[in-house]
Amino acid sequence: MINLELPQKLLTVQKMSHQVASGVFRPISRKYDLIEHCDTPEELKPIAQMMAAMRPSRAKKEARPDDGSTVNGANLSGIVGAEELCWGDVGLLLSIPGSGLGNAAIMAVGTPEQKEEFGKLYCAMAITEPGAGSDSAAVSTTARLEGDEWVLNGEKIYCTAGQRCDAIVVWATLDKSKGKAAIKSFIVPQGAPGMSLVRVEDKMGLRISDTAALSFDECRIPKGNILGSAEVADTEEARKKAFGGVMQTFDNTRPQVAAMALGVARAALEITRELLEKEGVKADYSKSLYNSSAIEAELYRMEADLDAARLMTYKAAWMADNGLPNSKDASMCKAKAGRMGNQVTLKCVELCGELGYSERFLLEKLARDSKIIDIFEGTQQIQQLIVARNLLGLSSRELK
Repeated sequence: MINLELPQKLLTVQKMSHQVASGVFRPISRKYDLIEHCDTPEELKPIAQMMAAMRPSRAKKEARPDDGSTVNGANLSGIVGAEELCWGDVGLLLSIPGSGLGNAAIMAVGTPEQKEEFGKLYCAMAITEPGAGSDSAAVSTTARLEGDEWVLNGEKIYCTAGQRCDAIVVWATLDKSKGKAAIKSFIVPQGAPGMSLVRVEDKMGLRISDTAALSFDECRIPKGNILGSAEVADTEEARKKAFGGVMQTFDNTRPQVAAMALGVARAALEITRELLEKEGVKADYSKSLYNSSAIEAELYRMEADLDAARLMTYKAAWMADNGLPNSKDASMCKAKAGRMGNQVTLKCVELCGELGYSERFLLEKLARDSKIIDIFEGTQQIQQLIVARNLLGLSSRELK
């Protein structure tokens, strides 16, 4: 029989995360939204070490026990914690030192030595370029080996935590003519010769989370800072496997992004219920949907949509914890949750009228923050494309 209840260890994570969200994040949410560009908020530094045990970037696939029993591990723990923290403020979660996407890549495919050297640092991920967005295989930043050093050249944009981080995992190609097979990722320490910060973006949402544009001009890093093998595969099957290894980070992190949408949408729904109850509109679950008022029906639909997205997200994370292929499910939950977060937060603003649109409450901020969740780590359209390829058994070349 399927048991959909969280075990005690995950309930503990949920409770601890909610305490941080309500006691630390919520009280300073508006403050840092208005400040936008600043150093890491002082309020976050004391909790960085405490959050390490539930940090999404540490998530990795775990071998399923020989007896077939279930594992509820780092991935599921990460999304439970992420939902609660994003109920408080998603931008502040992304600003916690050590919670960068680059950490996830290092912990997923790094060597023991790389994990030891860089795993505890604050590591960002730089993939997107002016000419390469959702198509990760189109990156044009180059890397060449000169003696004991890699030399990188190119430009990266929309790098989350690119200014504050200690190191950046940079995607680059060893040979553009070889396509996906030549794309590798490199660990570039902050301040490496030839790397420069071009600008920090002004944004609609997640304003406290810095988003940077970076330039690499003959940037030199040690030979050992490549993640994975430096060899370029020479067969189609080997190329597919090589690029799949590079991309496997997203199978773990996309459910984490979906969890961000869960937290933001839930926060908006709770605020909306409170405001509507003050006006005499209260959900009455004893009545059917068709015997309810229009506003009550909207609340029920949004709650159902939120629950559906949560179950899909839990499933994708559970599969990762149990060593099951979850690429399709990771994209499904990210697509569903991202769209749900946008729809729910905007509908909550609409239902609350001027109170939803004003800065007296956090509804307008939650709506702004929700938009990027549907975009980063692969847009809605890219996730649907990945799902379609999986369902139809087609390659990226066959279905674009």
